Amino acid sequence: MCRLSEADVLRLLVTCFHLQINTNGFVAVAKPPPEGEYLGKMPSGFKMIAALMGDLDNSDGEGTVHFRQDSSPGVLRRAAEHIRKAFPRDEGVEPRGVLVVTWENMAARGASGPEAKVSGAGVMFSHKQRNTFQLVVASMASSCSAILLYPRDGLQFLSTPAGQDSKLLEAGFNEGLVSGWFRNKQGTYFRTTTDEETSLRELTEKTNSAKNGVWVYEIGASPFFIGITPGMVADSEDEVETEPPVTVLPRQTAGPQEVDSSTPEPLRETTKAAPENKKVTTVEIPKEYYTSLSESGTTSPDYSSRNHVNEAFMLLWLFFTVFAYNLETCAHNRQKCSAFADCRDYSDGYCCHCRPGYYGNGKECVAEGKPQRMNGKVNGRVFVGNSRSPVELRNNDLHSYVVANDGRAYVAISSIPDGVGPSLQPLSSLGGVMGWAFALEQPGYHNGFSLIGGVFSRQAEVTFQPGNERLTIKQQFEGIDEHDHLVVNTELEGRLPHVALGSSVQIHPYKEIYLYGPNLITSSSNREYTVTTPEGSVQNRSFQWRQTITFQGCPHEDASRAAPSTQQLSVDQIFVMFDDGNHLIRYAMSNKIGSIHSVPEQNPCFTGHHGCDISAVCRPGDGQQFSCECTAGFTGDGRQCQDVDECQDPVQVCGLNAVCTNHPGTFRCECSTGFVFASDGKTCIEERRPVDHCQRQTHDCDRPDRAECLYSGGSAYVCSCRPGFVGDGRTCQDVDECEQGGCHRDAFCSNTQGSYSCQCRPGFHGDGFHCRPISSEREKTLCERRRESAQAAASSGDGLFSLFRPRPAVGRYTPQCDEHGAFVPLQCHAGAGQCWCVDADGEEIPDTRSGPGGAPLCIDRSVAPAPVGPTPRPDVRPVAPGANLLFAQSGKIEGVPLNGRGMETGDAKPVLHVPDQVVIAVAYDCVDKMVYWTDISRPSISRARLTGGDLQSPEGIAIDHVARLMFWTDSMRDTVEVSKLDGSQRRVLFDTDLVNPRPIVTDPAYGRIYWADWNRDGPKIEMSNMDGTDRSILVQDELGLPNGLTFDPNSQELCWADAGTRKVECMDPHRRLRRVVVEGIQYPFAVVSFGGSLYYTDWRRDAVVAVDRRSGSETEEFLPHKRSRLYGITTTTTQCPQAYNYCSDNGGCSHLCLPRPGGFSCRCPDATDPRCVEGRP
Repeated sequence: MCRLSEADVLRLLVTCFHLQINTNGFVAVAKPPPEGEYLGKMPSGFKMIAALMGDLDNSDGEGTVHFRQDSSPGVLRRAAEHIRKAFPRDEGVEPRGVLVVTWENMAARGASGPEAKVSGAGVMFSHKQRNTFQLVVASMASSCSAILLYPRDGLQFLSTPAGQDSKLLEAGFNEGLVSGWFRNKQGTYFRTTTDEETSLRELTEKTNSAKNGVWVYEIGASPFFIGITPGMVADSEDEVETEPPVTVLPRQTAGPQEVDSSTPEPLRETTKAAPENKKVTTVEIPKEYYTSLSESGTTSPDYSSRNHVNEAFMLLWLFFTVFAYNLETCAHNRQKCSAFADCRDYSDGYCCHCRPGYYGNGKECVAEGKPQRMNGKVNGRVFVGNSRSPVELRNNDLHSYVVANDGRAYVAISSIPDGVGPSLQPLSSLGGVMGWAFALEQPGYHNGFSLIGGVFSRQAEVTFQPGNERLTIKQQFEGIDEHDHLVVNTELEGRLPHVALGSSVQIHPYKEIYLYGPNLITSSSNREYTVTTPEGSVQNRSFQWRQTITFQGCPHEDASRAAPSTQQLSVDQIFVMFDDGNHLIRYAMSNKIGSIHSVPEQNPCFTGHHGCDISAVCRPGDGQQFSCECTAGFTGDGRQCQDVDECQDPVQVCGLNAVCTNHPGTFRCECSTGFVFASDGKTCIEERRPVDHCQRQTHDCDRPDRAECLYSGGSAYVCSCRPGFVGDGRTCQDVDECEQGGCHRDAFCSNTQGSYSCQCRPGFHGDGFHCRPISSEREKTLCERRRESAQAAASSGDGLFSLFRPRPAVGRYTPQCDEHGAFVPLQCHAGAGQCWCVDADGEEIPDTRSGPGGAPLCIDRSVAPAPVGPTPRPDVRPVAPGANLLFAQSGKIEGVPLNGRGMETGDAKPVLHVPDQVVIAVAYDCVDKMVYWTDISRPSISRARLTGGDLQSPEGIAIDHVARLMFWTDSMRDTVEVSKLDGSQRRVLFDTDLVNPRPIVTDPAYGRIYWADWNRDGPKIEMSNMDGTDRSILVQDELGLPNGLTFDPNSQELCWADAGTRKVECMDPHRRLRRVVVEGIQYPFAVVSFGGSLYYTDWRRDAVVAVDRRSGSETEEFLPHKRSRLYGITTTTTQCPQAYNYCSDNGGCSHLCLPRPGGFSCRCPDATDPRCVEGRP
């Protein structure tokens, strides 16, 4: 091995150690270009060592890049051992010094947030997946060597995003551009991995230096990378440590990864690479670096022999450049801002700012004036009084609602035990933080959400007097979820003073001073309250409240929203109550935020005493003047505001391959089937991960009544013909069982699709499979007997005419029967010129008789003859993602996808086949994805899961998805009834003053039901609470046949379709404002609301018709392939409408929990159950 002069050694060391350390997993000799020029595009034009290169991220603070230079004997000895094991024939391996660089807990770009990300290639990147690896560059007298160390238990991710694709990580040595005769050319690129994932896994499983996970390369003398020589020992040896390690590589966050414990390791006290939001910086290692090693807590090396090291040599490597891309810019982080915010770049980072009409910290923005909701859980251990046993709270639901334009907050916590409920009454601030967050702002002052958004931590210490009980409240606010609700988790720990059950608590109004600092808010106050016991005694008590709120604000002082350092929260009109019957505690309070000195403003906007709509913001004017302005996403005069359907905007609000769904005050974009959101959270790109084509209905199997799609893993599936069909599954043909002789020889065989039926020939009786001769004709039906009787009576009264064929006399009615002997639904009396509807027993249905020249539309209530032999089972075909219209048509329910702007009629298809039923009305449960329908042929109510599955037979047609109830009407029994969703606990709510009740709908948020009665002598639309109280007539004038009824929870409008007046009308049931949507339609049967449209089925047109609910213009018509009468109609949605009522957890009732506005009632089913307890809180 050649020897270099001292000057050569110095030049070599300069070459080895004047390096750029990059957070993307490499060390370069020169400043690297933008990452887009080399990631996934190697080789590149600059000289570098790639330890494990990719688009890596350490911006979340968990990932770190450590580096240090070291010449301690122990470290040099370890480096020499690795080099000698790799090159056992080399002599004179004596490192003079080493540079140690460690990339610890590095994540893939885009995966360092709280959620996993999906690349354009469909590869999942999770923030829990972290890689740690190390590079040691050792300088010797004649050359440099690189030692690369990888975790023994494997890398946790193998690729990182690269544009819309993903690229495997790379390791290797790149010489960069070198000078040629005529031009520069690409130098050596020695890659240690390949384009196969296997090569990356082998980095941890194999070796070239006798120890798995350790790789050694000679990289040459200056200029190095001309010749790369890998280690020569591929067989790993079992090593046993004989001395303590100098340092230990930290384990990774997501799981332990064991790295060679005898290798050099970064110390926590050593220099770290700049986080990824920093610019290029130069770091100087102070001379005290050597003494700090002994103070690090890691095994200290012996420096007794350090004096042999040349001091000039040491000074040459005291400077390193740490290079990281400045990715903390709007270009890389726009998606972290709210959709209602603008991103603004600053000198060393970015900030988000809410747009006019919205407020918040920029990362979360809400519309001014819009009511806000909070949901969460409460846990903890609370001692009460002198009790030695704590009361456990486990996942108790907390719900809060704030009317933002008057600062009124409402809080409810459910399932509170009696042992702690009364004593929790003084703690109105438990959920009252929503009052501070959305308090009514005085001029120049800002509520909590305006300043810090919805992500923060809160800890409060409560000290009660006079008993000195102490309670700690810890709350973690996690921001706004996909339902636009603020999410909070609460923990309680400590002791409360005892308050007896049945006591009432009155909290006095109070003021609280808030002190604001960088990322910290503190406040304190003294609260006084009065306890009145059930016996009437009054106790005055108090407690001291101290709280700290921590948050992460924008780091730029000039970018933060200016706020006074001191503000005062004024809280009054405080109401608290523990409802022991329902184990529910309620708080309510009014909140204002303003100055600690000035007199509160008297303008109605600042007092909250205005008449603006709850979805409007109050704009103050001079003196007592003010105006009301509907908040963003709503339209109106401010006194009355209606939701704007952004999905109807001519400008497409969602991108390509996305579906827009309207929500109150906003909208939501969902990717179409086969597409997923890109990293920007907006663009829908093609999904490349395995797809279950059977579930998504994207297969090419034959129709579901002929073939079945069977998922076989990956993106594969198998098509199989159903029983009664033959073929390859993609094309299935009916088997003619009649040719196989399945019926008796004395029977007729009728082939059907997938089945067949047998019927004995005339003169025989039996099931068709076995037929026996009979001596007489079959027994006549009721209709035939009555017809024969009427004909006989007419014949006997006509004397001479009795000798001829019987016929009815003028003025006599003769029943009409069909070919099976059943009553024809429409019966007419030719002599009287009248027609009417009859039931299956031939009895006239009241109020259906028409005058001369007219005929009512009658429902066919006959039951078709039961098929004989095998019959096709009812089949459920899953509906497409997103919203769909479902409508009933004889023996099936058909679906039409909705794209936010109308019907996708080309994708219409049957979703449910029930060929032996007459389906009339349909309803949908958005929680269990279940469709319910009524069948008048049996009669029955049934349901099926639209994601596939068997049919069941419970009760239900109008669904309360919150309380898990269903309601229905019975036009024969003249009742309105209710039960659980499984059909149990059935109860009749009303059985009086009803003639022909038909449609019924629910309003879960207010606990109300609405139904229509098309009694021809007195049609009406009624309403009541779900518990049967407060029944009243809503509409009675100018009605004809109100067949269809629908309730829109967004606009709070009740709409109906009237076949008598031939109109569609809507009404606000709270304010009784009625309006006509469209006139002159033909014969509507059912109606449903979705977005900005009303969809109704029409018997005359055999069509589904769409009408714009504002303009009244017809926008679409869908004619099913099979032309026949269409009955009920409903919609399926991907998410349930936002609603809450007190029966979401059955309210503590023993049986039926039936909601009503502001409360609920516990009711018993009609079937006697001695365990049932009725009551009303």
